[in-house]
Amino acid sequence: MRNTKCSGRWRTGWSASAVKSLSSNKALKPLVLTLCLVLVVVYGLADKLRNFVAAIFIPQYYYPYAVALCFAQVLVSLLVLNLLHFLNVVPLKTYSRCLGEKLLPPAICNSIHAVLALWAKASSSDAGLFFLTLPLLPLVTVCFSFALKLGSPHSIHSSVLISILCATSFIIPASNGVSGIPPLEYMYAPLALILHSLSLVWLAKVSEAERCHPADARASVFDIYYTQLVNQSWVLGLLWLLHPDSPWQVLSKGNWQTLIFHGYLLAIILLGMVLNFLVGVWALCFSPLAAALLYSARQVVQPFFPLL
Repeated sequence: MRNTKCSGRWRTGWSASAVKSLSSNKALKPLVLTLCLVLVVVYGLADKLRNFVAAIFIPQYYYPYAVALCFAQVLVSLLVLNLLHFLNVVPLKTYSRCLGEKLLPPAICNSIHAVLALWAKASSSDAGLFFLTLPLLPLVTVCFSFALKLGSPHSIHSSVLISILCATSFIIPASNGVSGIPPLEYMYAPLALILHSLSLVWLAKVSEAERCHPADARASVFDIYYTQLVNQSWVLGLLWLLHPDSPWQVLSKGNWQTLIFHGYLLAIILLGMVLNFLVGVWALCFSPLAAALLYSARQVVQPFFPLL
């Protein structure tokens, strides 16, 4: 009962107030919709650019070290957040062990998903099974949201309509058949889908619980995201140490003398950092379904283009 009341107060205090302000000023509605559409388009283009750079960088320089790249991306994200905190741009609290324990499951899920996603982008084209199943991410996210009893600002009707749309986006290309799929993708693609949706829902669940705390003891969106990044650094660091590709081997294989190698590497890390931040913030501020739609918007809409 307490969690339900707190969830209702938070949704009413943040989401409902935004809806009321928009409904009172009809002139803002097209502007907000346009900004959301622009953000989705920009995210899709940035994601496509990152996939393009990864598809060139990893085969050309023989650098298929997904764990090391994900670990470097998390470290750069932590460095940027700490730098913004030092400049008094982003307020951050110190790492909380209690909050870290709550965010350990989504950190593990998100870390494994990041490694699988980068591996899939390097080993297959956009027609692979990993990209084919991406439209199902909002559908699986809705199922986990109901299973974990997460308070959602979306109505049941809108969730059902979005699920039907995403299922149709999956059926249209799947009916044409996909060839040349690596055997491991049959196991990794569904696993990555489940882990990503579970991490988004769990992250929003922790944020929902934090909203019930007093204002002075409440963790902000940046605190939650920062704590998850710290957990991910531990998880990915341990995974890298246990991986057959040791840190010394990864560092020795890099072509550190060429500027193009540094450019490709920085592009992958920085683009991935920004994209992950946007998805995480959308899951914390809006809902896991909104974050799943942002992550898979390009794959959801793309099958309908030939029908227009």
